[in-house]
Amino acid sequence: MRLLTPLPQDDLRDVTDAARAAEAAGYDGLTTAENKHDPFLPLAVAAVGTERIGLATSVAIAFPRSPMVVANASWDLQIASRGRFVLGLGPQIRAHNERRFAVAWSAPAPRLREYVHALRAIWRSWETGARLAYEGTHYRFTLMPPYFVPPSLHLPMVPVTLAALGPNTLRLAGEVADGVRLHPFCTRAYLEREILPRLAEGFARTGRARETFEIVGGGFVATGADDAAVAQAIEVARGRIAFYGSTPAYWPVLEMHGLGDLGRKLNAMTKAGQWTEMAGAVGDDVVALFTAIGRHDRLEAAITARFGGAVDAVALAPGLPAELVADLRRIPIRFEGFAPGW
Repeated sequence: MRLLTPLPQDDLRDVTDAARAAEAAGYDGLTTAENKHDPFLPLAVAAVGTERIGLATSVAIAFPRSPMVVANASWDLQIASRGRFVLGLGPQIRAHNERRFAVAWSAPAPRLREYVHALRAIWRSWETGARLAYEGTHYRFTLMPPYFVPPSLHLPMVPVTLAALGPNTLRLAGEVADGVRLHPFCTRAYLEREILPRLAEGFARTGRARETFEIVGGGFVATGADDAAVAQAIEVARGRIAFYGSTPAYWPVLEMHGLGDLGRKLNAMTKAGQWTEMAGAVGDDVVALFTAIGRHDRLEAAITARFGGAVDAVALAPGLPAELVADLRRIPIRFEGFAPGW
């Protein structure tokens, strides 16, 4: 199993020490999110402060940025890391695009398809010298004077992974992306019955091998060195499950388990302003559906049961003992590596 951990994003001065500690402990990758902060800047700091560990946005919001802007940032991170960067992109929901980013909304799957193809067209132009000639419905790139072409170290093309939730974006990820970043509001049953079949449909469209496609996430992990720490982590997971469960877009997961009424109850609580009471509506049995739970000495079995055979990488808190990291990394996965080449 590949183990990922988030970088601190509140202060860039904290990044180098955190990145080096994660690398020394044996984690496989460092990730950033786009919530309160830019997702690219911390990875630039980590890239020049580490030697082995992977770097990924998880995720950068696509539509507020031109693919050309993202192509430049990704190219520079790939150079600085000497080939360790993975671009994770997500569409965000309509309200955030229109009201937080002031970006016009359209159906996300067709636009994301063009976004990925446009990125690769730009990168190929820079790497090979081919004329840039990408023309789609949403994006058009046909001008690339030599003065604006960045130098190349002839590294592999940046892998592109997509955040996906619904059937259309899951199929799209399987068809055009190098991996998928699953939402943590996910159960093992939903993963097996809904997510993996939709990805397989995408693989079939382009003949992609599963072994070159990375599946990341799809659940929570609650762990600690002792029972008290585990109990505290369970409450954190319970709160996040309550928050996500109140959102209608995530209710198909609940409906699969006969928990549709819970989603509607949580939604009503948000409208009543009962934010602090919501976690209390989520029982231990529901937490167990969404979460791998176990003390450090039992975590390998818990993660194997919750994610094994279906997922290639999970997100864990920083600071796990190096011996535990080594044990977890021995859990078998399907992913063998991104397909090289341009």
